[in-house]
Amino acid sequence: MNGERVTSASLLGPMPVWRWPVARWTTFDECAAALDLPPGELSWFADTRGWNRRAPARLRHYCHRWIPTASGGARLIERPKPRLAELQRRVRRHVLDALPVHEAAHGFRSGRSIHTCAQPHAGQEMVVRMDLEGFFPAVSATRVRALLELAGYPPAVRAALAGILTTRTPVDVLRAAPVRARSLGRLAGTHLPQGAPSSPSVANAVTHHLDRRLSGLAASLGVNYTRYADDLAFSGDAGLPLHRLLPGVRRIVTDEGFRLRDDKTSVTPAYRQQRVAGLVVNATPAAARAQYDELRAVLHNCAKTGPAPQNRTGHPDFRAHLRGRIAWISATSPARGAKLTDLFHRIEWD
Repeated sequence: MNGERVTSASLLGPMPVWRWPVARWTTFDECAAALDLPPGELSWFADTRGWNRRAPARLRHYCHRWIPTASGGARLIERPKPRLAELQRRVRRHVLDALPVHEAAHGFRSGRSIHTCAQPHAGQEMVVRMDLEGFFPAVSATRVRALLELAGYPPAVRAALAGILTTRTPVDVLRAAPVRARSLGRLAGTHLPQGAPSSPSVANAVTHHLDRRLSGLAASLGVNYTRYADDLAFSGDAGLPLHRLLPGVRRIVTDEGFRLRDDKTSVTPAYRQQRVAGLVVNATPAAARAQYDELRAVLHNCAKTGPAPQNRTGHPDFRAHLRGRIAWISATSPARGAKLTDLFHRIEWD
């Protein structure tokens, strides 16, 4: 062979270049073994040929539920069944937790919260909020494979992992949407399922470059920037250059494969109520008084008439839902949280 020496390494192709401390799986079978699966089961869960989208509901990997949104639309919750959910958690532990996440990202991270996201914007003269449209549905299997390729995974492994982490929504589920959801087209293709334990970690890793570019733009304009999931927040003094910030953000978001929701863009001066990640930030970040009063009224009525009549949106675990809302207010106001907790303990649950 022209005097060249043939080695096992040359027959297998170039060795992967690992960029982060991820689990180093170089073959499909090695990936399956590390995830404690036979190769055939890994293929079944990865579903690279999309059979799950056409399968009967009882054989699908996900349970689907449409829930109403505050804006009058609908959001699809795609909850993986137990075996797939556990597999996604394993991938998160071995792979996703090692991927870089930008400092501007505050959602779905240990040690970060809505409070840490809102804090840099407290007491600012101008607050700008912009929302990404269809955050999870905008992340396709192609984008996930590209991220895994950058990490160092060979084609067969990254295809399997991307298949585990993404899904396609069945046609009958799309047809059952109660209203015209904004992301139906993206849900029909491969996307991150909202409801999977791995999706937040994937989304944060995929948006690392977006956060880096937006942070660079903000720094060049003397502006603060944070992100909580799909909520982009900027703030600064009264001279904040909106004529450069707004088109600059739009250009970067578009370049990175996302879209902005124009109806969610807001520019709020200090003499009006400013919000970031659901918290009022005119002074110290805190839940809005109206939200506290509304929850207090719900808890009072639950104690008076029972919780069932107050569960108007049909939460499957209304008790946990109320506890979560109490915890959210308690995080920024322990005194209010104590009053709400006292009301909660007066409720008689069946």
